[in-house]
Amino acid sequence: MITTLIITIFVAGYFAIAFEHSLKLNKAASALITGVLCWTVYILQSESSHQVGEELLHHLGDIASILFFLLGAMTIVELIDSHNGFDIITQKITTTSK
Repeated sequence: MITTLIITIFVAGYFAIAFEHSLKLNKAASALITGVLCWTVYILQSESSHQVGEELLHHLGDIASILFFLLGAMTIVELIDSHNGFDIITQKITTTSK
């Protein structure tokens, strides 16, 4: 029963993301609301909220490590781009024939 409810929330959130333009909803907002609702239902049906809290922290830690890596990588790319570092590379990659 609870699993069906979580799957239904996920599918509804997925459709909200897929039909973002016709529904005039932001993808990020739909994804955040879907995630919060799924975790809330999972916590409310659980016997041990402490165990669910541990699971949530584990998943948030994984997501945070990915986000911190991407922030660092995007910062490096922006620094290289702002100093025209990619222009040097693209000038060297020229072809003379098809």
